[in-house]
Amino acid sequence: MRTDRKFVATYIMASRRNGTLYTGVAANLPARVWKHRVGAFEGFSKRYGCTRLVWFERRAWVIDAIRHEKRIKGWKRDWKLRLIEEKNPDWRDLAAEWFPENDPNWVPPEEPD
Repeated sequence: MRTDRKFVATYIMASRRNGTLYTGVAANLPARVWKHRVGAFEGFSKRYGCTRLVWFERRAWVIDAIRHEKRIKGWKRDWKLRLIEEKNPDWRDLAAEWFPENDPNWVPPEEPD
């Protein structure tokens, strides 16, 4: 198992601006976002098309990231929208440039086991 991760992230994916939101935690954020994009997860995020990374926050410890995820999941929708719009008022896909799919040498990121 690789141990070179630099941070754990609490993140929010969205289907579109003001659309359906999914909150999660990842030790390898690029790999997790890629899996959301390609529909690798059965369930909520795939069913509602949550493929755009609209917010994330780095945490040094997994327990802190999970605690923050659970706190956000308990928030009212308005609070989540405010959290996103404080740092990303245009609801840009923060991972839009992470995946150079047109590069023939590019390989999708993998999550650690």
